[in-house]
Amino acid sequence: MFSFELLKESKECKARLGKIHTNHGDIETPIFMPVGTKATVKAMTPEELKEIEAQIILSNTYHLYLRPGHDLVKEAGGLHKFMNWDRPILTDSGGFQVFSLNNLRKISEEGVEFRSHVDGSKHFISPEKSMEIQNCLGSDIMMAFDECVPYPATYEYTKASMERTTRWAKRCKEYHKNIENQALFGIVQGGMYKDLRTESVKQITELNLPGYAVGGLSVGEPKDIMIEMLDHTVEQLPKDKPRYLMGVGTPDYLFEAVENGIDMADCVLPTRMARNGAFLTSTGVVTIKNAKYRHDFGPVDNECNCYTCRNYSKAYLRHLFKENEILGARLASTHNLYFLLNLMKNIRMSIKEDNFLQYKKEFYSKYGYEK
Repeated sequence: MFSFELLKESKECKARLGKIHTNHGDIETPIFMPVGTKATVKAMTPEELKEIEAQIILSNTYHLYLRPGHDLVKEAGGLHKFMNWDRPILTDSGGFQVFSLNNLRKISEEGVEFRSHVDGSKHFISPEKSMEIQNCLGSDIMMAFDECVPYPATYEYTKASMERTTRWAKRCKEYHKNIENQALFGIVQGGMYKDLRTESVKQITELNLPGYAVGGLSVGEPKDIMIEMLDHTVEQLPKDKPRYLMGVGTPDYLFEAVENGIDMADCVLPTRMARNGAFLTSTGVVTIKNAKYRHDFGPVDNECNCYTCRNYSKAYLRHLFKENEILGARLASTHNLYFLLNLMKNIRMSIKEDNFLQYKKEFYSKYGYEK
């Protein structure tokens, strides 16, 4: 059974410590969730994810619906068995991916008709279909089907979209077949309009769901607007439910999210950066292909204790990437995911010890952020 325990609220800001209980284990919050879009966190085995202390991963409804198909995953015994991961899994609703197709989709009250980015075949996902797919996947946390509004968007469009998201959330709740084992989270929308965000919070929280996500942020808007909207939204969410900020993964956005009371965040950023030879480090991003690292036999990050930094030099990693060796992407992925998971571990400790803001200040100073 799913439940959330609020363990401590910071004396300095809205940051908080919590614990989410699921059938596949507990999750200490605030937490970063590695993204395993297609039932795999790119370049990582489940055992390696456990070694770097990943507590929960995210998979994608849209992609798994297209390939290999939710029926096949159900036949395999669910997503946990299919991918050999026995810890919690969150599945998104497929909404963000469908809406990002732009010219390939058509929105109606009933749902979204779209053409597959794989082969151009025509498909239709409704709130009910999204629930059906996620019930077959068997994730511990599943997301309501919503419309993610692009930035910028007019007030009229955003309002209509937000209201449709509410209606779709109600349909998701009504159709959801596995309440005992899968927690359904609602998603707050409303774009960059405070009154719409307020109304969305009111409408979505009236459904009394196990948790709530803040959607439609980090979609291209300036950072200060994102923080303003986040602050405005989160302060209206119930304290006794987990809060999930969708799609953020840079260190500064994670700090800002936690400072504003967010418990969960996810992003493809660490593995995507890794595949391009970009390493997150305590002093900023290292682009390993740069010529200056050719004779550098030190680790990517002197302060990091991950497998990559303990065993390999910048010179060797640069060599791997220059030669397009698969090992390069694997070692970089290990490092970047460890870096963010360890960052969140340190953030949890700083909240526990009531020095979160000092830790943030020190991290920003060393990383090269302005504040």
